[in-house]
Amino acid sequence: MTKNKKNRKPTEALGVDIGGVVIDRINDATDTSFFGRRYLETTAVPGAIEALARLVAGRFGSRVHFVSKCGPNTERKTREWLAHHDVFGRTGIAAANLHFCRRRHEKAPIAEALRLSHFIDDRMTVLVHLETVENRLLFQATGTEAALHARYRADVVRVESWQEVLEAIL
Repeated sequence: MTKNKKNRKPTEALGVDIGGVVIDRINDATDTSFFGRRYLETTAVPGAIEALARLVAGRFGSRVHFVSKCGPNTERKTREWLAHHDVFGRTGIAAANLHFCRRRHEKAPIAEALRLSHFIDDRMTVLVHLETVENRLLFQATGTEAALHARYRADVVRVESWQEVLEAIL
């Protein structure tokens, strides 16, 4: 007996922002800021690489995607940073699973096309647009982003570390 595809549960897939979620913003006011000359020395968010490797090895397999909003220069630097830190090799995420857009709201059609079930971002101004993503996590929200979460989105889970991401997802 053949099952109707419409009745099947969709395969789970994870979308992950890069800036502030994988590449740490703690360097922003230092000489190793991602926006300075020594951007390749910018550190990863503690636990990010290991947690992503665990998510690839377990629940999501090959269905983990980076989805980042940035301009052409930051896109180039991001690609270089990911290669310099061997993020694809260390996590198991396929290099083909790297997606860029120029505006925050443009992450929504990417998420829909990839059929993402989970998304991690540090901006509520992104997560509010991801209406097709059932599980949204707001990572280390500060200032306006935290205020937006508190005011409008009880359905978005706030997390402060990659350990909390793993606890929320696994």
